[in-house]
Amino acid sequence: MTSVDALRAHRSAVGAEDPGAATCPIMGTYAAPGVMFTRGEGSWLVDREGRRYLDLLSGLAVTSLGHAHPEVAEAIAVQARTLLHVSNLFATEHAPVVAAQLDELLGGGGQVFFCNSGAEAVEAALKLARRWGPAPAGRFAVVSALGSFHGRTLAALTATGQPAKHEPFQPLPEGFRHVPFDDVDALDAAVTPDVAAVLLEAVQGEGGVQPASVEYLRAAREICDERGALLMIDEVQTGLGRCGEWFAHQAAGIRPDVVSMAKALGNGVPIGACWATLDAAAAFRPGDHATTYGGQPLATAAARTVLEVMRREDVPARARRAGARFVGGLEGRPGVVGVRGRGLLLAVELSVPAAEVVADLLAHGVVANAVTPSAVRLAPSLLITDDEIDTGTAALLESVARVAASGVH
Repeated sequence: MTSVDALRAHRSAVGAEDPGAATCPIMGTYAAPGVMFTRGEGSWLVDREGRRYLDLLSGLAVTSLGHAHPEVAEAIAVQARTLLHVSNLFATEHAPVVAAQLDELLGGGGQVFFCNSGAEAVEAALKLARRWGPAPAGRFAVVSALGSFHGRTLAALTATGQPAKHEPFQPLPEGFRHVPFDDVDALDAAVTPDVAAVLLEAVQGEGGVQPASVEYLRAAREICDERGALLMIDEVQTGLGRCGEWFAHQAAGIRPDVVSMAKALGNGVPIGACWATLDAAAAFRPGDHATTYGGQPLATAAARTVLEVMRREDVPARARRAGARFVGGLEGRPGVVGVRGRGLLLAVELSVPAAEVVADLLAHGVVANAVTPSAVRLAPSLLITDDEIDTGTAALLESVARVAASGVH
């Protein structure tokens, strides 16, 4: 079966084409793909027909240095010819360097556990909280926010504050409770003596790009300090420059006990990390947690180069400037109700259905996604140029106008 046949079969499997076509070899956990991309460069993707698309999504905030960044590609190629895997029974050269760089960006005094994805990074944080909590016997609960998203593994899914995602997978693990987001009083009431940790996003990504207030994050730190609970911040989507700081929580001037990250760290190579302060990290003993591929040489070689480029380019400052340019070009324009978010993680609230706008954008060579029924998410490369921002802004406004004029919705 060729790649084209496989794409057709995949679309058929979810009803997008003739149901008599071949069965798709890929499980139907996603909707039918409308496009097959074959290569990318910077902020641009190319499909199998050679058509170019401006990518304003970056693979859901992953390719933050753009597609096929030459330095990252070279680091991957060199490592692939050198050493791919030996297991965590032995040391390799890149992992300690990447861990030290991440620790420095988070203020120092911590340790890192490497894994393969954001969900695994959150899972490590949740297990760490369970391992840490029993010191004052009986502490195991985790408080998180409604509207949050923390991953698809069972514990990370349970921590996710979206009940509709829970229903197909009941019964879920015990010990999780949810409170309204950005509500200090609700959080204060929920952190009872059985709570080991509070898990929050500084900006809820999948929840609609909803930033937490500075006051809320500072209050969360104070509450956790008062009750002896860990404050864990999920920076999987927001971390590594995207929101205008190295990590989004830093805008509030707080220091968490645990931070999970992934996505941008490998610029497309699967890698995640869970950082914790020395006190919190000490709860893990050898054998408590592990992963076969975590911190393996290919992934950490990519991450090492990603961090080097990010620091040289000062991506937090670039995200602040580029985000302001997007906001300036969109706010107050016809069909745009408002723009929220931080840096280059933005939601454009519209007066027309976001899904229709996203479909129109794709048809006109721009990639974005509908993060809510009424909002389009923008999470482009942190190296996006001013010309590309202006092109994307104009395309979005044109799509909004076309959808509004169609009257179909």
